[in-house]
Amino acid sequence: MMEMVFNVLAESWHVLVEASPYVLFGFFVAGLLKGFVPDAFMARHLGGRSVGSVFKAAVIGVPLPLCSCGVLPTALGLRRQGASKGATTAFMISTPETGVDSMAVTYALIDPLMTAIRPVAASLTAVFAGVLINLFPDEKDAPAPLAGLADGLSAGPAPRSSCGCGGSCAVPPRATFGARFASGMRHAFGEMIEDIGRWLLVGVLVAGLISALVPADALDHWVGSGPLSYLAMLVVALPLYVCATASTPIAASLLLKGLSPGAALVFLLAGPATNGATITVMLKTLGKRAAGLYVASIVVCSLALAWATDHLYAALGLDIRATVSNVDELLPHWVGVASALILLTLVARSFVGRGGHADSGG
Repeated sequence: MMEMVFNVLAESWHVLVEASPYVLFGFFVAGLLKGFVPDAFMARHLGGRSVGSVFKAAVIGVPLPLCSCGVLPTALGLRRQGASKGATTAFMISTPETGVDSMAVTYALIDPLMTAIRPVAASLTAVFAGVLINLFPDEKDAPAPLAGLADGLSAGPAPRSSCGCGGSCAVPPRATFGARFASGMRHAFGEMIEDIGRWLLVGVLVAGLISALVPADALDHWVGSGPLSYLAMLVVALPLYVCATASTPIAASLLLKGLSPGAALVFLLAGPATNGATITVMLKTLGKRAAGLYVASIVVCSLALAWATDHLYAALGLDIRATVSNVDELLPHWVGVASALILLTLVARSFVGRGGHADSGG
């Protein structure tokens, strides 16, 4: 028993060491985006029911490091600002499915090709869903009042609760370069760590469990490849709450156990974009038809893109398992260890801060 626990912890530590430098880099870039790209900029470009507004929403959402929880008030704020249902939906899909932080971790733990496929797949899924929803609108398609969710998008500094997940949305208008940089870094290494740090560690622990306990090539025997493996990943991913960054080490571990690249992509797309909270909010704010098309689009696009991804890897003659097993050559070991210790310290500090907010009634 103790040997099994030790093996799980050892495998989890190995995943954390390999991922941490890229996680920290992703958070840094996320802080730059938060500090220097105003939220209101997005709202101005997403009005109307044109394909252009849907495409803009999908592309804008790709680099933003918001989880399924954090994206809800931002997306609903865009809806209140006048964004179409299609643009709102596109943003809600592309944003949690990928981000600068998750792309960095994908490069670290999987391979460069999957790093490129992931944002492209998220964008295609988002555009498909957004266009579909605009083509089949509900009878009542006017922006609904959202009881102040994300008022900070249009009214300067916002309270912490306006951004979901306990985060703050606002950067003061006309702030200096230093103030914006500091605000972005506080968001990235404070609020973002608090929002997704624990989920990242859960993802790392699950990856350790898979690596230590699942026999090599087990998935080849259990689910095989092709449509059956895609459907199996959909069943696992659709109800699961997992952010894009935390899903990556799990997918990497599954790949080492025999999962195909396409099936892994299904998990990476469907897991972050669908959960009970997201679907419930969509039902209440965008309507039953939009919510149904949202889920259907993710299912259809995930299956189609999984098939295309497997055929692409086969056509290029790439063995993704060989690449995943060699990720430890990317950076010196000491860089990974130092980054892992820094990341653990930041996560631990976020738990202390969370407890402080609770004690103070904030």
